[in-house]
Amino acid sequence: MKFFKKNQVIIYTIALMLVVAGYLNYTTKQENPSVETSMQVESKDDTQLADIGDARLVSSNDVTSENENTVNNTINSTNTVNSTSDTANVNDIANTNSTNQTQETNAVTEDEYFVKSKLERDTMYSQMIETYEKVLNSTNSLETQKQAATQEITKINETKNSIMICENLIQTKGFENNIIFVNGESISVIIGVKELKTEEIAQIQNIISREMKAEIENIHIATK
Repeated sequence: MKFFKKNQVIIYTIALMLVVAGYLNYTTKQENPSVETSMQVESKDDTQLADIGDARLVSSNDVTSENENTVNNTINSTNTVNSTSDTANVNDIANTNSTNQTQETNAVTEDEYFVKSKLERDTMYSQMIETYEKVLNSTNSLETQKQAATQEITKINETKNSIMICENLIQTKGFENNIIFVNGESISVIIGVKELKTEEIAQIQNIISREMKAEIENIHIATK
């Protein structure tokens, strides 16, 4: 009977302890509702890690986008510079071509001047000779007129021959474009250069004086 009572006391004691423990657990939860279980904390930490991972991904995309924009801007700037450089090169080439064409045009114009002037001069001499030949062949011409016509034809041919020799000799001095006009005792020489040195003028004067029997003061030299 005493053993039975002792067991009942132990059972009641254990039951009381369980009740007290349950009460204390309940009271603790009510007083600290913000306390979280380890599972909740771990779940929250996982969520935060997920958020941090997303933030890094977005940041990485932003950086990538910024880098792409920077690269694109650099490429566009480079293309613009290259385009400007190409345009400048094209303009330079066009200006160079224009300058060359202008120089060629000027050269052609000068060549044409000398060629045309010589043709007109020779045509004039041919017409003069033709006129004197008509006098020689005319039955109405006096003998004195025929003699004068003969002398003029000879003089013109001698002048033409002297001019040809002088122009060829002047060319050997490096002046390809040159022309000589004779008007009585006055002789005009035009040289196709911008300017002449003193010694070059002297060389031309010596040629004209020797071949055409002209006085130095009657020789007039000009440039073109």
